[in-house]
Amino acid sequence: MTMRCLSLRLRRKQFLPSLLSLLTISILLLVCVKHSYITEPSHIGTDMQIIPKYNIDCSAIYDMDPVEVGKSLLIKKKDVVEIKDESLAYLTSNCTLFRKYRGYDNVCATEEEQDFPIAYSLVVHKSAWMVERLINALYSPSNIYCIHYDQKSSAQFISAMEGLAQCLPNVFITSKKESVYYASISRLKADLNCLSDLLGSEVKWKYVINLCGQDFPLKSNVELVSELKQLNGRNMLETSRPTPAKKQRFTFHYELKDASFEYQKLPVKTEYVKSPPPHNIEVFSGNAYFVLSRKFIEHMNASGVVKDFLSWSEDTYSPDEHFWATLVRLPGVPGEVARSKPDITDLMSKTRLVKWQYLEEQLYPPCTGTHVRSVCIFGAAEMRWLLNYGHWFANKFDPKVDPVLIQCLEEKLKEKQKLFQSVSLTCRKG
Repeated sequence: MTMRCLSLRLRRKQFLPSLLSLLTISILLLVCVKHSYITEPSHIGTDMQIIPKYNIDCSAIYDMDPVEVGKSLLIKKKDVVEIKDESLAYLTSNCTLFRKYRGYDNVCATEEEQDFPIAYSLVVHKSAWMVERLINALYSPSNIYCIHYDQKSSAQFISAMEGLAQCLPNVFITSKKESVYYASISRLKADLNCLSDLLGSEVKWKYVINLCGQDFPLKSNVELVSELKQLNGRNMLETSRPTPAKKQRFTFHYELKDASFEYQKLPVKTEYVKSPPPHNIEVFSGNAYFVLSRKFIEHMNASGVVKDFLSWSEDTYSPDEHFWATLVRLPGVPGEVARSKPDITDLMSKTRLVKWQYLEEQLYPPCTGTHVRSVCIFGAAEMRWLLNYGHWFANKFDPKVDPVLIQCLEEKLKEKQKLFQSVSLTCRKG
């Protein structure tokens, strides 16, 4: 009994220092996180808020280093500083300062990029800095960017978007703007407005890609040019035969009605059955995201069949999720996907990588951020998976959920762009 008590006392003596050491390390780590890993936004002048920079090793995050991933988890648990739209509006009031601070003056285009300009349609409504970071990550002086902001957006957000267009010569605001309501025809019309303006621009772009404010690229501009060339005139988007549930969206007439939550208005199903689609069109289902050739857009813009189908789609639910998926299946369109060909799912198309909560651990690893309407807002621990999956863009990202991931993706993309440009014989600045 004496020996057993002595043994227990010895073990307690050995355990207590270990516990104290662990507690000490934990406290030191938290102190470091507070004073080193999380930085407050720096300032230009007296009123200017700047994007926070976190003291994180992004290469270690990519390699799934447990210590560095742990740091990122601690960072996002803290109160992340939200940079207000007003600060971007203020910064863009001095274009020289804005372009210098955000590095636009140092961006150059390789000969390959100059010969293959890309057009972008950005339909956005909030989070001005996230929109700027999206453009910044994709920026090339050879490209052209159309911004459609929601007419219901805040004055501060609109001012920031107008500022971007004022400071960047290849960024412009669409000439016609919509009040955009979720799942209504207005979302589709916003993209169509930008597409019309892009066709009228002096830039002879080869392909157009549409984006929203919570998208982010997974490829650098040089890589996107290479990937688009390989399409060789084909279009890329999800296009599948609709399920019975999806068919309900365009079989019945929907009316836009007031909603008591964030969307303000929503299309509501009625009991009235719609007439069949015009021109005996077979409707396919997909999502709102596309990569479309210039020839396809030119054909679409001049087609009476397309105009009739757009008019027919006015009173459907989320028409952008069947409009493009159907048009690429029409016989004779540039880059046609034959109706007889199998479904092209969202995971087969590289346009957008989205994690649905109900498919996690079946088709992809679990979300490490959070979920909004069953869609994952990505966390830093998913960085390696995102970059290696093969898609060109992903959705959703939010600096209020995980600022480290966006910072690290920016860093990785700039590294790749600089590497490709360093081996180019010619690299022209804008």
